Amino acid sequence: MGNVFSVSISTKSIAGCCCDCTAARANYLCKLEENRVTLRIDLQKLRELKNDVNRKVDVAERQQMKRLDQVQGWISRVEAMETEVGQLIGDRAETIEEKRLCGSCYPKHCISSYTLGKKVVRKLQHVATLMNEGRNFEVVADIAPPAPMEEIPSGSTVGLESTFDKVWRSLEEEHVGMIGLYGLGGVGKTTLLTQINNHFLKTSHSFDVVIWVVVSKTPYLEQVQNEIWEKVGFCDDKWKSKSRHEKAKDIWKALSKKRFVMLLDDMWEQMDLLEVGIPPPDQQNKSKLIFTTRSQDLCGQMGAHKKIEVKSLAWKDSWDLFQKYVGEDTLNSDPEISELAEMVAKECCGLPLAIITIGRAMASKVTPQDWKHAIRVLQTSASNFPGMGHQVYPLLKYSYDSLPSKIVQSCFLYCSLFPEDFFILKESLIYKWICEGFLDEFDDTDVAKNQGFNIISTLIHACLLEQPLDTNSVKLHDVIRDMALWITGEMGEMKGKFLVQTRADLAQAPEFVKWTTAERISLMHNQIEKLTGSPTCPNLSTLLLDLNRDLRMINNGFFQFMPNLRVLSLSNTKIVELPSDISNLVSLQYLDLSETKIKKLPIEMKNLVKLKTLNLCSSKLSSIPRGLISSLLMLQAVSMYRCGPYDQVVEGSIESYDNESLVEELESLKYLTDLGITIASASAFERFLISRKLMSFTRGISLKMFQGSSSLSLSSFENMKHLYGLSIEDFDSLREIKFDWAPRKGKETMEYSNLNPKVKCFHGLHEVNISRCQMLKNLTWLIFAPNLQYLTIGECDEMEEVIGKGAKDGGNLSPFTKLVQLELNGLPQLKNVYWNPLPFLYLDKIEVVGCPKLKKLPLNSYSANQGRVVIVGKQEWWNELEWENEATLNTFLPSFQAI
Repeated sequence: MGNVFSVSISTKSIAGCCCDCTAARANYLCKLEENRVTLRIDLQKLRELKNDVNRKVDVAERQQMKRLDQVQGWISRVEAMETEVGQLIGDRAETIEEKRLCGSCYPKHCISSYTLGKKVVRKLQHVATLMNEGRNFEVVADIAPPAPMEEIPSGSTVGLESTFDKVWRSLEEEHVGMIGLYGLGGVGKTTLLTQINNHFLKTSHSFDVVIWVVVSKTPYLEQVQNEIWEKVGFCDDKWKSKSRHEKAKDIWKALSKKRFVMLLDDMWEQMDLLEVGIPPPDQQNKSKLIFTTRSQDLCGQMGAHKKIEVKSLAWKDSWDLFQKYVGEDTLNSDPEISELAEMVAKECCGLPLAIITIGRAMASKVTPQDWKHAIRVLQTSASNFPGMGHQVYPLLKYSYDSLPSKIVQSCFLYCSLFPEDFFILKESLIYKWICEGFLDEFDDTDVAKNQGFNIISTLIHACLLEQPLDTNSVKLHDVIRDMALWITGEMGEMKGKFLVQTRADLAQAPEFVKWTTAERISLMHNQIEKLTGSPTCPNLSTLLLDLNRDLRMINNGFFQFMPNLRVLSLSNTKIVELPSDISNLVSLQYLDLSETKIKKLPIEMKNLVKLKTLNLCSSKLSSIPRGLISSLLMLQAVSMYRCGPYDQVVEGSIESYDNESLVEELESLKYLTDLGITIASASAFERFLISRKLMSFTRGISLKMFQGSSSLSLSSFENMKHLYGLSIEDFDSLREIKFDWAPRKGKETMEYSNLNPKVKCFHGLHEVNISRCQMLKNLTWLIFAPNLQYLTIGECDEMEEVIGKGAKDGGNLSPFTKLVQLELNGLPQLKNVYWNPLPFLYLDKIEVVGCPKLKKLPLNSYSANQGRVVIVGKQEWWNELEWENEATLNTFLPSFQAI
């Protein structure tokens, strides 16, 4: 009858199986199907929670934050759970066979279902635990630590390839912990160190962090410590306020836990690594330290395990570089020049800085005679080089010697009075030149200033001055500055005429014996607290004491023996009053008291009858003796821009700059051509507006504390053709700024659709500050300031927009094209800066604090040089910002700095 199967189940087996299924364990079998459904549902909820947490993490990481380890661990456990559950029960429904087996009492099926059921219950418990953990994540990320290494902009490494390879191979040697790179100034040490830094980003290695620090000629150890801590800690104000010893301990503790590479650029003297907090690299910690210096001896003093000389370029590289800067047109202008040019290039001895400097100097020389003369000068100067600089300074000095006049040379040497890497304001520099007598061949100040700007251009083109992004200032390359100081310190008749000790950590002035022969003294950026005694300085013409931020007192008698002092600068000090013996400075022509604590000018200043420039900008001045200003008959430039306070009344004085007498005294000055003024009342302002003379000379005007003024007409500024800075502060009732140059059909205010080219007084406006104008709603008039660079708006409670939408009809205006910095602070109602994205070609900083309703910035992915701008603000504000699109968000995410 075919195959017949006979199945026999013993009663004993069935009884054994049933006995094992106790009430507690029966659920593994009886509720298996229900538990599997519950597990799928709970797993889906866990996935959803994981996705929510991931989105929070993604938002935080877009803001340069770092996810917490516990969050990452939880996400990893959830992902593992998803895999495990999927393998256990799958995502499909049970088959009929599985259901049949689950209800079967066959022993092997019963045991299998029991095991499955038990695992399902345990997974349910684990999923529940993960759900509870995930719900507790109020914070998913923290402030990200500094990047372990950052790329540094670098120029071409012409001819440095073999040296780079040598340094990199040395880094791989276990016994080499410290490497000293030495060579002449301008030979390319910094460029080489930059390439080493950047190479760490391109190759695999075992270091935790790469730290770059510029040490400079006079090492400021606390600044070095701050720069290191920015890489390994959180360099806030609290940390900066610690003592040097406390900082060293913190740095030591942090670096001892890391395998680091320390790159120290431009070392001039031995640095105690332990004093800074740097663990000396050795075979135990496997860290590395590379420094650059111009002294081979310093390599030994620092204990470098390997000393590598950065040599001058080989001839082929030198010649290629020289041709690049001279230019083909010049080299081909005469058959003889190419051969002569090779001789000049060889005189540069392969020094890149010398090649570039001399090459540029010769770029316009198109006759053989010019080149023969250059060769002769270079060859005769080289023999005079003293010591280590005998191959460098004469080459650089040739550019100095080639300057068109003694006046230009004097102006250049004067720049060496400022600290290393200091940004020198052009106008301030030119006024010092004028008052020193370099440019006094002109009676007309404007002509002299124009000559000064021309000299600055000449020095920039000769590569003796550098032009930073801020076109209002210049700076000296440190090697060029050293050359200038070498000229003033070592060269014949100039020897001993300059005494320059800037950023030298001086707590007191140098010995007065050094002052005796000096013509120019600069003690800028030190920690001098007081000046006592009576130095005898018969030849002294310039004394710069700026940025001595602890300087509070100058004793009476200090100026007693300085009969020829022409330039005195005390800006950014804490001087409270001037000594009465300032009256002895009968030759003084330039006096800078800006950003000092001086509240009252002494009446003895009436003796300064030759004074041409007086700077009181941003000082605390509240009192000027009546008749003082008018007695200074030679004044050409006066700045009282944004100075005050205004709450003091002094008998017999011009108080608070709102007295009309001040305006009258200024108006009486015959030679005045440059004015910055603070006016603190509507009546004084009306008196000021009567004077076309003063308005035509005004460069900066600060209007402050006008009581009851509800409107301000810009027609008031129509004659201020040279206005550079404008400040409007503490206008408690100001509601509108009116435009009434070109009334239209009887209307009082100018419509934005009729933007009149007559509004030219704002074309030179570079700086605007609007503060504490509580009722003002917008600053739409700024569309008339196309060259605005710095805009600060603060504590204006009703300010709703910067440029109002009413200006839309004004044509193709694009405001803020040249803006460099924008600061918005304490504007609770501000919703809009501008209604469309703007290019912001020069913007380098936006700071927004206390503007909760400002949800969108006028940016797109092409703005601000495609994101090369710093955006400063609170993290909460940044989190809620809206963006033009995803590309804009991605462009500016790296720009944010939380405060």
